[in-house]
Amino acid sequence: MRLVDATEAPPAPPEREHWDLRLYVAGQSPKSLRALSNLKDLCEEHLSGRYAIEIVDLVEQPSLARQDDILAIPTLVRRLPAPLRKIIGDLSNTERVLVGLSIRPDRRA
Repeated sequence: MRLVDATEAPPAPPEREHWDLRLYVAGQSPKSLRALSNLKDLCEEHLSGRYAIEIVDLVEQPSLARQDDILAIPTLVRRLPAPLRKIIGDLSNTERVLVGLSIRPDRRA
């Protein structure tokens, strides 16, 4: 997993903020299925009732990769809250995903 957009993480989000997430996958590959499962688990635990996940299958709609400049899959794009953030990989490193999405502040800072 690789975090794209290494800007400093802002403070933890307000509790009622809505999260709009888009996961780019390639069909039913094991890595894509793992990323979706990991994302659903993470959202239920940390964003329950405050998120929407859109799945974009690039096997079926390859032209949509240009919309968010997708270079690798699976890729998670946080569209809301701003700013836009991207995480590449199967989202198995929960701590890095939480920091990358700015759900949890980076403890190393």
